[in-house]
Amino acid sequence: MTARTVLGVSLKMYLGHRQTLEWARGVADVARAHPALATGGAELFVLPSFPELVPVLDALAGSGVHVGAQDLAVEDQGPYTGEVSGASLREIGCRFAEVGHAERRRLYGEGDTIVAAKTAAALRNGLTPVLCVGERDPLPPAGAAERTTAELERLLATAETFGPLGPVTVAYEPQWAIGAPRPATPEHITTVCRALRTHLRGRPHLAGSAVIYGGSAQPGLLTQLGADVDGLFLGRFAHDPQAVAAILDESLGHRNAASVRAC
Repeated sequence: MTARTVLGVSLKMYLGHRQTLEWARGVADVARAHPALATGGAELFVLPSFPELVPVLDALAGSGVHVGAQDLAVEDQGPYTGEVSGASLREIGCRFAEVGHAERRRLYGEGDTIVAAKTAAALRNGLTPVLCVGERDPLPPAGAAERTTAELERLLATAETFGPLGPVTVAYEPQWAIGAPRPATPEHITTVCRALRTHLRGRPHLAGSAVIYGGSAQPGLLTQLGADVDGLFLGRFAHDPQAVAAILDESLGHRNAASVRAC
């Protein structure tokens, strides 16, 4: 597992081209001056829309912030109109690719096989999959942990049929908390993420993986989470670069817990 605090931001389709570049420049200014990134105690990645990837990579150059895509194709090359391959994403400098988000499952009908194939496509192209898992309806923490761990196990087992596995960033996002006024409770988040980390720890070829929480994550949440949660996957509140700065501030305290994790 990882001793760093992992923070990610997905911009989805909220910001236009100009807004995205202004945001990226603001995040770059924050990142270049922040000790959490300078010391390696935190890792920050951002996922803009496809058209903004190259200019955002330029805007964030030298800041220590990684860039990834919100999706990728199952195939690496061929007659797939409108698709973007993992090979192209890696070539331009991306480090991450999000797969399996609940919105893509719900709106575009992506099932387990597609999600697993995209996970494999990311890995074979040197990208870290941001693999989203999470229960659809509210459950007690233990029930959510059991269901989500089974989902992760199923997806990874299927992904392995497409190619070798490697480190992944698992984004635990209970679907009922996405876009909600408040995130899941710290107890709920910790219980589920602990189970996911335990499952990953038992597979040596997944060494270096991380488990982060998303779903209305906001400033103040990270300080309530302990060593069983590697970080946060952030949404709309992070459209303000100063909110990103606030989360990086919180990561300094979270790093102390992360540094004593038994992996």
